[in-house]
Amino acid sequence: MRIGIIGTGIMGRGHAEVLAAHPDAEITAVCRQPLAGAPVFPTYQALIESGLVDAVSITTPDHLHADVMVAAARAGLHILVEKPFTTTVEDADRAVQAIRQAGVTAMCLFNHRWVPAYAQAKDQMPVVGEPVVGYARKDDTIYVPTEMISWADQTTCAWFLSSHDIDLLTWLYDDHVVEVYATARYGKLKVTPDAMQIQARFSRGAMATFESAWIYPNTFPTMVDSYVTVVGEDGVIQLDRQKENIQVATGKGYAYPRNMLQRVVHGIPAGAYRDAIHHFVECARTGAEPLITVESSRHVTAVLAAAHESAASGLPVRVS
Repeated sequence: MRIGIIGTGIMGRGHAEVLAAHPDAEITAVCRQPLAGAPVFPTYQALIESGLVDAVSITTPDHLHADVMVAAARAGLHILVEKPFTTTVEDADRAVQAIRQAGVTAMCLFNHRWVPAYAQAKDQMPVVGEPVVGYARKDDTIYVPTEMISWADQTTCAWFLSSHDIDLLTWLYDDHVVEVYATARYGKLKVTPDAMQIQARFSRGAMATFESAWIYPNTFPTMVDSYVTVVGEDGVIQLDRQKENIQVATGKGYAYPRNMLQRVVHGIPAGAYRDAIHHFVECARTGAEPLITVESSRHVTAVLAAAHESAASGLPVRVS
């Protein structure tokens, strides 16, 4: 399968590393910077119209996904898009409509569903019974909004971080969010919230709290602090990804190198990130429906859009 990568920043390079190692995929075009030795196109429109690709991997900033998805779908190209799917419900709806009308395979890369512990938690949900309450924390160091991404003023910690956790808990609960109440704190970062907290109510009565922040000091031993708990009527599941089986101490500090999402084993990409991308390639090649549907990704967008509306108004908001 010939794949074009649209967006050649950190995530674009990550996608390229995984796809270049896939035996049934080839990177045949990129936009806008050189990557993987493929032809470079100045615009996503030019890449889509080039005839060189069967699918696109969209790794642009959060707020720029929708137009690319619509154009790719109308051209009959399969679509892999980084999370979040879109940052408005209107954009999500037109992307879903274009994808379904074209009949192409599309998937938002909520790669946490391939983290072994989270996949095991999904299998164990019948043991803990009907979900009652959950908590998901995903916090970043301040390096992320001030140095890693240049477009932090165009997104929020909730879009950037909680999108993963909302997809994860709706999947674990096998339910959807119907109402949210959210608060946001501005101050240290000024152009974007320092932190957000979302209280969510699900259709069958369960609850969940989604916390996101990105002002941890850069001395914190991991860039991301991630924790999930789900309480059911008959038990509880806890998932702490602070430590991933390795600790490293040097004269410069103490660290827990992350390896569940991305790692390289004997020169070959591995981890949940790689497994999710390979799943998309297989679905695009066979016509199978991906584990993550565009409708479920649209729901994550709707939850977050309602949360930002709630944070601005101070009132609970129904999810579209």
